[in-house]
Amino acid sequence: MKSYYNWHCITLEALCGKIMVAGQITISDRYQIRSALLNDTLSEPEQILINRLLYGIRHGLLRIAD
Repeated sequence: MKSYYNWHCITLEALCGKIMVAGQITISDRYQIRSALLNDTLSEPEQILINRLLYGIRHGLLRIAD
């Protein structure tokens, strides 16, 4: 199931892919992920994607851009 969570009609899967390829998460990306979390209708695969992003940030694989 493809769920759209943000202003630009991008799926969470596409957003996570963009972040992983770029190697950084922007403030816009963070707001879009926050919107998805607050929506509280995430499927298990979507929760896994967000957990992978958090893992990457914690271990220095992804950088937080301002």
